[in-house]
Amino acid sequence: MIEKFKTLFFVKSSLVSLYLALTIPIPFVSTDSLRFPSIIAFVIGLYLIINITSDYVETCNNKISYKTSFISKTLGKKNWEISWKDIKLIKSLPTSQGSKIYYFNTHQGDNFLFPQRLENFEKFLLIVGSKTRISIDEISYISPLWTYKLLTFLSVLMIVGELFAFLY
Repeated sequence: MIEKFKTLFFVKSSLVSLYLALTIPIPFVSTDSLRFPSIIAFVIGLYLIINITSDYVETCNNKISYKTSFISKTLGKKNWEISWKDIKLIKSLPTSQGSKIYYFNTHQGDNFLFPQRLENFEKFLLIVGSKTRISIDEISYISPLWTYKLLTFLSVLMIVGELFAFLY
């Protein structure tokens, strides 16, 4: 059975709302000659940010796959696929912010970044644990979920403030 795990909603919403908060004012403060190009650039940027946050993971009985969009591939992100039997271990490395990132390490010596920003993450971990027989007890989201929620809230607050400033 194929299971699909999309990017966590709060990750997507925080990135999209931050983009909006930072770019909505540009068409309003642009000169008349640059207003139309700035609107076009805004729309293209919005399309790109929504597109690159649409990566997902698929699992089935035989393998795990990471799928990216065409835009993400163009920008250098790659799809990957690993057979469950090829995964030797899951290794962790500390980040500069004090959390941990994880990698699937294969018998061939390849490393693939363990997805840590997924919807239904607990279910994903159970699948990985049962298919690889590797302990997943210490694996968690890369950042606490409240950080994404806070960024979304602050970005929306900025958008409201910007709209209020321009309308009144």
